[in-house]
Amino acid sequence: MESLHQQHPMHRNHTQGILNSTKTLRLCASAFNNNITNNSLKQKTMRTHYAPLTRTLTMGCLWMMMWLMMPVAAAAITITGTITDENRDPMPGVSVLIKGTSRGVISNINGHYTLEALPHDLTLVFAFIGYETQEVPIQNRTTIDVQMKPDNQKLEEVVVMSYGAQKKRMIAKAARKTPPSVANVMSIVEDDVCIEYEMVAQPDFNTENYATVRENDFKSTASAPLSTFSVDVDRAAYANVRRFLNNGQLPPVDAVRIEEMVNYFAYNYPQPEGSDPFAVQTHLAVCPWNARHLMMKIGLKGREFDKSKLPPSNLVFLMDVSGSMDEPNKLPLLKASLRLLVNELRPSDRIAMVVYAGAAGLVLPSTPGNQKQTILDALDRLQAGGSTAGGAGLKLAYEVARQNFIAGGNNRIVLATDGDFNVGQSSNAEMERLVEKERQGGTAITVLGFGMGNYKDDRMEIIANKGNGNYAYIDNLQEAEKTLVKEFGGTLFTIAKDVKLQLEFNPARVAAYRLIGYENRLLNNEDFNNDQKDAGEIGAGHTVTALYEIVPVGAPDAARYAGQTDALKYQQVTRANTDAQDWLTVKLRYKQPDGDTSRLMERPVTGTPEAFDRAHNDLQFAAGVAAFGMMLRNSPHKGSLTWNQVTQMTEQARGDDPEGYRAELVRLVKMAAKMNHPTE
Repeated sequence: MESLHQQHPMHRNHTQGILNSTKTLRLCASAFNNNITNNSLKQKTMRTHYAPLTRTLTMGCLWMMMWLMMPVAAAAITITGTITDENRDPMPGVSVLIKGTSRGVISNINGHYTLEALPHDLTLVFAFIGYETQEVPIQNRTTIDVQMKPDNQKLEEVVVMSYGAQKKRMIAKAARKTPPSVANVMSIVEDDVCIEYEMVAQPDFNTENYATVRENDFKSTASAPLSTFSVDVDRAAYANVRRFLNNGQLPPVDAVRIEEMVNYFAYNYPQPEGSDPFAVQTHLAVCPWNARHLMMKIGLKGREFDKSKLPPSNLVFLMDVSGSMDEPNKLPLLKASLRLLVNELRPSDRIAMVVYAGAAGLVLPSTPGNQKQTILDALDRLQAGGSTAGGAGLKLAYEVARQNFIAGGNNRIVLATDGDFNVGQSSNAEMERLVEKERQGGTAITVLGFGMGNYKDDRMEIIANKGNGNYAYIDNLQEAEKTLVKEFGGTLFTIAKDVKLQLEFNPARVAAYRLIGYENRLLNNEDFNNDQKDAGEIGAGHTVTALYEIVPVGAPDAARYAGQTDALKYQQVTRANTDAQDWLTVKLRYKQPDGDTSRLMERPVTGTPEAFDRAHNDLQFAAGVAAFGMMLRNSPHKGSLTWNQVTQMTEQARGDDPEGYRAELVRLVKMAAKMNHPTE
């Protein structure tokens, strides 16, 4: 990028004036001094006599240079401001460019932006998909707030696609085949700048794969009193849903994993006390979409650590540089995202880089975290091209991780890809076997998904789940900052592994129940006490939330959900807990990151359910997010829910929202509502 002095004539002329004036003064001082020096012994005495005057002229040159430079320093100002939409709500992701240059920034989640060291006479350009581009002269101002106006013509060009039900068999699961985006305008982030470009129709082979999600049904407490599942801290589904909605499309049903949407948000859970790495919290209230039912929220909060006290990291960046990554929202965004992570490294951390296309290769051996420029230079040299040998890349990354293993440290691969493997070991089954074998060596994995069109969500979910890792989808630089900077500890540092939950419902109080989400995390009941069974991981500071819809005994529709069976001839059902006040008991098992034996935590849930509008704010908001997911999926369990009700729930439960993530959810709910009912 050219410097501002090179780009603007005012600065070129001013700089040239400084140089000319300085040169003149220097010549005067030199001539005066030479005139004295060229004389005889008598002039030598004069030179001594006039030396102070010579020094005075020289100092005058320096002062003149500083004085002439002052207008340039005074001309450099810092511009800040807030960008809002037509409803005065903050707008994240708006590009703010200096007109005629490629320099610029994007507004943050609160719509705020800052540009530093600018002359006073430039013009700023504000641009966002679906809104009119605005040019605003600076005119000596330091604060410039902008309200964006919808561009109705451009909005009419956005086409909303429906999604067919064609399925593709992948290992033992079916994956949903999703047509690519046809919205003809898209905005992405590259090198901190939001860029708009025109989309063109993609061939039919450019498809996205999602594992089929069959929603949990109600279970009778009499016949199935136990509910067992693995915790899940993945957040990929929410960011992916946001990508679809921002592109003017409703997401495919199987892209909506409700537990990942709920867990995208942080909740006000207490810090753990004692030796356990997390605290458990429960709340019970009336269900917002069926007043005859109850809703229970279970919340876990991982212990937070100061970053300086976290163990050293041995990280291996495994980057997909195949031809499928040669798009603006893939490799360029990947590089910008990993630059953020590099800036978080400490001297005790080490990082290596492995890339794969047609083959795999090591482009940076393990390098200390304080050699940031060396790491960034290697990152900047990456270019896309060729086929995709994902299996070979994973094998090499694990080998590099083993060679640089830090005992007692954080050993982790960070895989960045669109998941479109097509050379060598590339099937979901082969990837699953590979990471299951390699995780035994103590190296975890974080999967970062990029791109659209040929995105393989099902494959990346398998790699993260089976590789003792987590999975995030990066649709813009703000999401990269959230995942890799703000949640640095939770994303990269495991504080507990193989974390399982098992709930035992009291049949005297609960007729039936339904776990909302976690369909791909369900476990057999006997798996809870089996320490050989793999489960989820929790990172430092992470929160995990699970929601249950409960049908209480005595509810008008209890018989419908509890079902009817003949009395068992050889089993005697005892009602020892008929008088107990417990609704259920929550049991939790976990292992230390380097341990092989699980520990048990247990607590009963008692008390009187609260009215929903008086319930804890976290329960209200989590229920609103779950309701949003149910509406997107057109869930058979959504009861009386309407889009207006979901909008109200999420707006009223926003609460403390310093980063603006909850406000963004409200905006997405409103967008989805209009796509479903354009006349509202």
